[in-house]
Amino acid sequence: MSLKDTITEGIQGAMKAQDKVRLETLRSIKKGLLEKEVSVRPSGQTELTEEQELDVLSQVAKQRRDSIEQYQKAHRDDLAQQEAQELAIVEEFLPQQLSDAEVAAVIEQIIAQVGASSAKDMGKVMGAAMQQLKGKADGKKVQASVKAKLGG
Repeated sequence: MSLKDTITEGIQGAMKAQDKVRLETLRSIKKGLLEKEVSVRPSGQTELTEEQELDVLSQVAKQRRDSIEQYQKAHRDDLAQQEAQELAIVEEFLPQQLSDAEVAAVIEQIIAQVGASSAKDMGKVMGAAMQQLKGKADGKKVQASVKAKLGG
């Protein structure tokens, strides 16, 4: 079953359960999937690949994380809490996130592969790291780990 079908079933379940937060979150995910599907149609592609679906989910999760951060800065804990609930729902569909130690181990391996030695090599490392860790780790966490390892 595709992600879109799973989301559609989830929407129906949320409607029956009258779970407003879950319903709105799943609808926003479906909207993102449909927009992505429409954007790839001109290339002759009729359905999204798993990687494209993961991109959409990652984007939705990132928007929620950014919103939480902004609401906390504005001392709007009520809105931050709602975004956190939505983020938890989005994360149900994302692959299991890696721990800080696992991310650090992957970063060390990539640094060795590309021969990075200083902060000047951060771009090379980040490109490879984000490709390898896409959907498995938050970009800010990856960037912080790379900076720590390269002394940036």
